[in-house]
Amino acid sequence: MLAEDSVLLREGLIGLLGRCGHQVVSAVGDAGALVAAVEEHGPDIVVTDVRMPPGFQDEGLHAAVRLREKHPTLPVLVLSQYVQRAYAAELLDSGDGSGVGYLLKDRVGQVEEFVEALRKVADGGTVVDPEVVRQLLRRRRDPLERLTPREREVLALIAEGRSNSAIAQELVVSEAAIGKHIGNILTKLDLPPTDTTHRRVLAVLAYLRA
Repeated sequence: MLAEDSVLLREGLIGLLGRCGHQVVSAVGDAGALVAAVEEHGPDIVVTDVRMPPGFQDEGLHAAVRLREKHPTLPVLVLSQYVQRAYAAELLDSGDGSGVGYLLKDRVGQVEEFVEALRKVADGGTVVDPEVVRQLLRRRRDPLERLTPREREVLALIAEGRSNSAIAQELVVSEAAIGKHIGNILTKLDLPPTDTTHRRVLAVLAYLRA
């Protein structure tokens, strides 16, 4: 299910998804039509823009939040040029943070990257552009003050979904040191460790709930 007010981009995404083996059951250009189409077709995943008619403010994202409230397991991937803070955290927090994503159009560098994000969200995973996380974290400055500069670096990489080894390689430290930093971050932000497959991103989303 695709919601995008730009006709050219909408048609381009339909063609792209078709070439990658996906069927677009409905493609609409406004938030009202998005909600109606989801109820009619029951899609496996929704891909939606944020700013749509009639006001071009946050209609698409607001509709996505409403849909997740009614259908908590409905996978939703937001694809937009904007980070709309009013509903972004609410969307990412819905359904315990699983099956949801928020990507920025200008920062998707490869088709494969988008298709992989689509697959991951459809399978119940979480995909969040690091810039989206950074902008949302700015709203919550006080808890972050409890973190050291190094822990903030680790938190930013956790939000990108990096593995311990990848973070260690990026920061040129041992994996044991990264494990210790992650433990400190979870403790300082009152986030108990969890064994879920996407625990790092969920930890960031849990922090946004605070």
